[in-house]
Amino acid sequence: MNTIAIINIAKGQLNIAEDDYRAMLGRITGKTSLRDMNERQKIAVMDEMKRLGFRIKASGKKLPASVKPYVRMIHALWRNCYRLGEVKDHSPAALRAFCKRFIAHGVDGVIVDPDMMSYAQASPIIEALKKMEARGRAKAKAAPNG
Repeated sequence: MNTIAIINIAKGQLNIAEDDYRAMLGRITGKTSLRDMNERQKIAVMDEMKRLGFRIKASGKKLPASVKPYVRMIHALWRNCYRLGEVKDHSPAALRAFCKRFIAHGVDGVIVDPDMMSYAQASPIIEALKKMEARGRAKAKAAPNG
């Protein structure tokens, strides 16, 4: 979903009057129209709306598995790393944060979704996850059964 749609949903969810909404846009970005804003400014508006209490609600629909085999491999390796104890948080947000370290490290306001990656972007992530999985398997083998 694009940021303009999310901002409009937030505006409705928070019951913000049109005048107050335009004033908020101006206060945050100096512009009173979303069309005049760049993506970073729209994200700043979304952050302000989250601060005011907006929460994105899950639709309850499960996304279909990716048709890209390398994306499915990232998800499978991530689950294995969690199962082996190498990953503490197996949520999609944690996976996106892990992927962001490889693709947009140090860049704020960028969301890196493994489902949208090219093969070239996914390859170093897959290799890192394979190494993590191997470490987890080695620890599991070395641990005494008890």
